[in-house]
Amino acid sequence: MTKNEKAQEVFFADHQVRFSKETIRSYRMALSQFFSTCEIDYDVIKATHIRSWLASLEDRGLKPRSIHLKLSAVKSFYHYCMEENMIKRNPTATVHTPKKDDSLPYYLTKRQIAELKELTRDDYRDRAIIETLYATGVRVSELLGITLEDVRWETRQIWIRKGKGNKERYVLFTHDCSERLKTYVNLRKKESTYLFCNQRGGQLSRCFVEKRFQYFSQELGFRVTPHTMRHTFAAHLAEKHMPQSYIQELLGHANINSTRIYTRLMEDARKKQYDRYQ
Repeated sequence: MTKNEKAQEVFFADHQVRFSKETIRSYRMALSQFFSTCEIDYDVIKATHIRSWLASLEDRGLKPRSIHLKLSAVKSFYHYCMEENMIKRNPTATVHTPKKDDSLPYYLTKRQIAELKELTRDDYRDRAIIETLYATGVRVSELLGITLEDVRWETRQIWIRKGKGNKERYVLFTHDCSERLKTYVNLRKKESTYLFCNQRGGQLSRCFVEKRFQYFSQELGFRVTPHTMRHTFAAHLAEKHMPQSYIQELLGHANINSTRIYTRLMEDARKKQYDRYQ
């Protein structure tokens, strides 16, 4: 194990409780990418190396929001190194976070949702996944962690035990979603404690779900990802004038500002509709 790898392992070991699984996953990827690009020991890295790396990410076409997340991982790592006296100077101290992209989230129209449902009509597992993501707005990591015990069939609620930041919440699902889920659970060949399972009865993998969505995108001719479904869920609720605080609660947003973007999105949609009639 290299010097950089040892330092990263100590960093993640000390943050296992504080960081969510999703944060650890994205931070591991960012740090691995950073050190493989710089190819220098962590304790001799300078601000110029970090700025060069950020510039290379920008040249590759990464959005400011993605660059911001990657830099957050590097900043968090070096903040830890300073606290543990592993370095004398923090190379990220003078590196400014790029301005976040203020673009509106991409989401599907109701026609596109109908096309996606039609495409998955004959596959009871895929159809159930689509229906659950669209009806609940859960993150893909949350979807894969749902167990049968978490589903309240009578009241059509799902308990999300560990959402982002290890926060619990309940989400709702529709009658149609309930029927699709029951069909899938009754027809699958493996018994499992998970709502969605693999061929061995274990937890379905994130990679598998993402590959299915890549297939959907190719077949339909428009981009669709599990996170697109989350944006679509929120956008369509905003279209129906659901209060922001309700949408915030269903999405599990800690900050209302994260939810306000969907109201802006609806304002943009209304303006486009108005412009068509002028």
